[in-house]
Amino acid sequence: MDAPEKDSAEHELITASLDLERLEQNLFRSRSLWLPSRARGVFGGQVISQALLSATNTVDPAYSVHSLHCYFLYSADASVPIVYHVETLRKGRSYTVCSVKAVQSGSCIFAMHCSFHRPELIQPMHQWPMPSDVPPPSACQLQEEVYEQAARSLFLSAEARERVLLYANDRRHSPIALKLAKRPVRGEGYDERGRTMYWLKARGVGHLEPSFHKCIVAYLSDLAFIGVAGKAMRLSNVAKPPNRLAMLSSLDHSIWFYDHNINCGDWLLHVIECPVGGSGRGLVHGRLYTQDGRLVAVTTQEGVVRADVDVKEEKAKL
Repeated sequence: MDAPEKDSAEHELITASLDLERLEQNLFRSRSLWLPSRARGVFGGQVISQALLSATNTVDPAYSVHSLHCYFLYSADASVPIVYHVETLRKGRSYTVCSVKAVQSGSCIFAMHCSFHRPELIQPMHQWPMPSDVPPPSACQLQEEVYEQAARSLFLSAEARERVLLYANDRRHSPIALKLAKRPVRGEGYDERGRTMYWLKARGVGHLEPSFHKCIVAYLSDLAFIGVAGKAMRLSNVAKPPNRLAMLSSLDHSIWFYDHNINCGDWLLHVIECPVGGSGRGLVHGRLYTQDGRLVAVTTQEGVVRADVDVKEEKAKL
């Protein structure tokens, strides 16, 4: 059993992050929105999870979400509640499909399609295995501790130190615990370029319905996700141009669920890979595993990944 987190009294509960007010049968409103430090808008994972919870609340409990696909249209303002409009597009014997529009100040800022499936338990199975040599969560540091140690480095500028401490504060107060999982050093290095692995779990989770745990997966799947594309392109917030990361923002997000009883109170391993990046964009794929190696969800996201480059435009000669 894992030891209690040192900051267990400081973090927000995931149930508060996902809390919704039901206005009508298919209409919901956010109660809480989180703006990460130095971010342009509300954390995308929170919008995804609240939208999924809204849809889940309108669907027969006999059905369980198996996939979602969404687009971030505009940055969400943390000072204005988001209203989620749910529409049922299809009701079948095996599948039900919904659309969700997230609206702020009269504008649609986010759109999602999600499909719910009546579980079919007696069917053949296949999965890719979990990577080998992954250290257990108990052998990995919380990301806030990593940031706090980095902030004590003599090689950081005052600006970079302040930025790192802001990230540490975000992580310490997050409802999700996050640990970088570094594999043991091999002859050619501990991991290939373009792949990063994190252990994640929801802090302070009590008894929750399996459907709510899937909403938590939607939340945590967006943490440190598109940033792997920046790492693959050797970009960093604390580097100097042209290797300084100037902008990182989600464009779309997809999840496919392959387990109907995920427990986000236990550690999940998110194996993230970036197959390609360029033209100011990056693409990442992820696989979520339980500690015993079950592949429970697959994730994909494309996002804006821009470097701080000095583009000099030549003036046309008259």
